[in-house]
Amino acid sequence: MIYYVEDDANIRELVVYTLNQTGLAAKGFSDSSAFFAASAEEKPTLILLDIMLPGDDGLTILKKIRASAGTTSIPVMMITAKTTEFDKVSGLDLGADDYITKPFGMAELVARVKALLRRSGTKTSAERLAHGDLVVDVAKHTVTVGGQNILLTYKEFALLACLMENAGRAFTREQLLETVWGYDYEGGTRTVDVHVQTLRTKLGECGKFVETVRGVGYRFGE
Repeated sequence: MIYYVEDDANIRELVVYTLNQTGLAAKGFSDSSAFFAASAEEKPTLILLDIMLPGDDGLTILKKIRASAGTTSIPVMMITAKTTEFDKVSGLDLGADDYITKPFGMAELVARVKALLRRSGTKTSAERLAHGDLVVDVAKHTVTVGGQNILLTYKEFALLACLMENAGRAFTREQLLETVWGYDYEGGTRTVDVHVQTLRTKLGECGKFVETVRGVGYRFGE
């Protein structure tokens, strides 16, 4: 089920109708209260989130989504009329997985929603990855350090799994963008640096395994 938070009833109804007509079950909500109430009853598979909303704005909602264990791994696409670099960077830095600006065509939106759903459903070939005290259970989508559970966003998890599965291999930022975010991702390489920084912080002592390769990008140290 796809959830769309948008206060403009006309846009919300059109998007929800289009998604349902293309076989993508969707529901619309006008504000954060209705959205979070519904999320407590049924966890969405993907969230479409407008920035300009009454009450909690989209960025505030995104922060809450990423801070909650029940929703932190759900992919989020920001949908907004704003086009400034600040807004794009803010949304991506807070953990948004994609970004589309109004006005947009329904065909483009559906294509990008399907692409994001495909990426979200992609699993690495290994079921369990381990290095020292760091253990990534791909099947259960959990990460532990020294037996303690570490709460990661979907992209942080995918980034860590990608690096661990290819331990010792150096990836450029562009390669990580294509592998983890997808070839059609419009954000810049700065989002890779931001995710690496937050990943290292969350992993604590094990964050040192995510190494910077000067002049190239990043790798997971063997």
